[in-house]
Amino acid sequence: MDSLTDSERQSLLEVARQAVRVAAETGRHFEPASSPARLREKRAVFVSLHKRGELRGCIGSTVARLPLDCAVADAAYSAAMQDPRFDPVTPDEVPLIDVEISVLSPFVEIQPPEVVVGVHGLMISRDFARGLLLPQVAEQRHWSAERFLDETCRKAGLPADAWKHGAKIQGFTADVFR
Repeated sequence: MDSLTDSERQSLLEVARQAVRVAAETGRHFEPASSPARLREKRAVFVSLHKRGELRGCIGSTVARLPLDCAVADAAYSAAMQDPRFDPVTPDEVPLIDVEISVLSPFVEIQPPEVVVGVHGLMISRDFARGLLLPQVAEQRHWSAERFLDETCRKAGLPADAWKHGAKIQGFTADVFR
C-alpha cells in the first residue's frame, strides 16, 4: 500500500476518535461505516492516546488481520479501555485525548547495524518473550540505536543485552499521524 493521503488519514483519525468516544460513553465497540477500498485493506496498526502530552493508552496489532478502518477502531477501543497500565478513559476525558495512529509495514529481520532511529520500529523476541517499540519512541527520547535495542529487550522482559545474544530482531516502518 502506498502512503495514505491526507483525506484517508483524517478519515482514520475520525474513526479512532469515534471509537474512543463510544467506548468511554457506552463501553461498546464502534463499527466504522463503509470506507473507501484502500481503507479496507488489511493492515497492522497501533493507536496511541495522549492526554496533555502524556501517554494515556497504546494498543495495536503486529498482524494485519483486519481491514485498516476496523483495525483502527479496534485498537482505539482497546487503548481507551483495556491498556493494563491505565484506568479506562472516562467520558470527561474524551475532549482532552489526542489520537496518534501508526500504520505498520510488514516486519523483516534486521541486524543491529541496520537499525535507524526515527525510521525503524523494533520487535525483539526470544522464546515466549516479545517486546515492541514504535519508531517514534526512540526518536522522541533521543535514544541511540543501541539504547533502542536495549529498551526493546527490556520491554520484552529480557535482559537489556539479549539482542547481542540470540534474540530475534525485527524491524518495521510506520506511517505515523495525529
